[in-house]
Amino acid sequence: QVQLVESGGGLVQPGGSLRLSCAASGDIFRINVMGWYRQAPGKQRELVAGINSDGSTDYADSVKGRFTISRDNAKNTVYLQMNSLKLADTAVYYCNADVGWGEDYWGQGTQVTVSS
Repeated sequence: QVQLVESGGGLVQPGGSLRLSCAASGDIFRINVMGWYRQAPGKQRELVAGINSDGSTDYADSVKGRFTISRDNAKNTVYLQMNSLKLADTAVYYCNADVGWGEDYWGQGTQVTVSS
């Protein structure tokens, strides 16, 4: 089992920044990939960014150049630095841990609202 706890969401104006954190506990040695997903009202959940165990990263086209995913292995924490936020970034953001074999885990989600 892997437990994930997100934090760092909130209300921000367009052009502003936020940093999300995802702290993992439990069987963290099983984690292959960690990612951030988001789900806006009426839309499907989508991948925002992912980071592999070797440190390689991947981003949705809509956030490239604005968001950065990183991990602190000593703290078992993954971060999502979000800059130049847009109205369209408003969503509930979820942390995901993929342990392979079709098994993954989700955090409870954190709300990010971009509004003037």
